[in-house]
Amino acid sequence: MSRRKMLAGAVALSAAASLPRVAEAAERGDLYKVKHGRINQSVVPWCFKPMPVEELADHAVQLGLKSVELVTPDKFPAIKERGLTCALTSSHGFTKGFAHVEEHEECLKNLTERIDATAAAGFPAVITFSGFRRGLSDEQGIKNMVDGLKKIAGYAEKKRVTLCLEMLNSRVNIEMKGHPDYFCDNMDRSIEIIKQVGSERVKILFDIYHVQIMHGDIITRIKQDHPWVAHYHTAGVPGRNEIDESQEIHYAPIMKAILETGYQGFVGQEFIPLRDKVASLSQAVRICDV
Repeated sequence: MSRRKMLAGAVALSAAASLPRVAEAAERGDLYKVKHGRINQSVVPWCFKPMPVEELADHAVQLGLKSVELVTPDKFPAIKERGLTCALTSSHGFTKGFAHVEEHEECLKNLTERIDATAAAGFPAVITFSGFRRGLSDEQGIKNMVDGLKKIAGYAEKKRVTLCLEMLNSRVNIEMKGHPDYFCDNMDRSIEIIKQVGSERVKILFDIYHVQIMHGDIITRIKQDHPWVAHYHTAGVPGRNEIDESQEIHYAPIMKAILETGYQGFVGQEFIPLRDKVASLSQAVRICDV
């Protein structure tokens, strides 16, 4: 047996051994399980590394989540086997996008493949990005974005899959906590692009963490921007860590504001745990289960 297979087997055994303990903890009430379910909750695996996607999916089931998202098609069977959906499929990554014409071909190829896989699996949405500004004016960048997204919008409509353009913060210069020079670092600019594309299948991913850093005033933003929003993400500010009392956002009223707009999509937990991963996820699930 190769060393890689031995390590994979050890990880699988460790994950399998941990699941009964998590289930027992849930039975004792040490871990929260969704009770109200008015917010459709999901979880993003990259924040929980090195935990395998399969293990995170098992925890998601035990906590009452409905989705594990931002996974690649090779993980779709594992998600479906557990009775979960993938609320948002990964795609070409944030370093490239539609702000630059020379990147359109690569992004369109990737998105077409991901739309096909997502539609075949019966999942609802695929993420997309602007990429970096690199000296572009707002006017030129918006034009490039609209032109590029219009090339794929019709295909997304045909396949009944929604493309979600994510706004990211450009202020924090820490890997995966901020993205300096990202073009769509402003909600108004991002929504203007969506309006100009004019497709019911091209909308916004409203990441509460990023919007708080760039704009603040989250509840007002939710109320005014909700017609163009197809997905939400969470994380604590500052730090992108737990959404508990250690940070500045009060998530329960934000969840209530989302519900008041009539939103029926998913809210993805995308924070980086500093403590026990499952306990932190359980706490976040409880906070958002309004």
